[in-house]
Amino acid sequence: MSRQVSPTALAEPAARVSLEGIGDVVDAGARSGYAHLSERCAPTLGRLCSAARDAAADLARSSRWPVRRGRWQPAPHNARRHAGERMRVSVVALEPNSFVAGPRVPGHRRGSLEVLHLVGGRAHLIDSGPDGWMRSAAELAPGRTRVVGTPAGGGRRGHQFLVNTGDEVAVVLRVTA
Repeated sequence: MSRQVSPTALAEPAARVSLEGIGDVVDAGARSGYAHLSERCAPTLGRLCSAARDAAADLARSSRWPVRRGRWQPAPHNARRHAGERMRVSVVALEPNSFVAGPRVPGHRRGSLEVLHLVGGRAHLIDSGPDGWMRSAAELAPGRTRVVGTPAGGGRRGHQFLVNTGDEVAVVLRVTA
């Protein structure tokens, strides 16, 4: 009984494939010589919330509250030291019945993350549509960190405002990545 071999079958065993010429596989995990290809780890929401909580506790302990009212400004150094190098920490102090424009995501930072933490007082985050009508109001609870998303109106069309709804000065800390 003779064995027939199909014309497509190889007469000799398959050659082993070498990874020598495949740069993506060989270089996987190795550092690149190109700076623009270096790994850049973005902070997670957990890291932002942790940094906001620690910075707010430090700010409340030190009693170095912002002197200027109604404007976002960089947080004092002792509060910023809790954030990593890719995070920005800012703070605002609001008089009773006053407001400040809320977080605004610029066009070049669409993927940015942002959290708010109430240090003292009472405040609400208001989201309004392009027509000026209020779409939502969320209270910033003491001791809780709120993750901020884009406005319901779609970024440019909608607006967010941070409003002091209490009888004393409200201090809110913002951490952005």
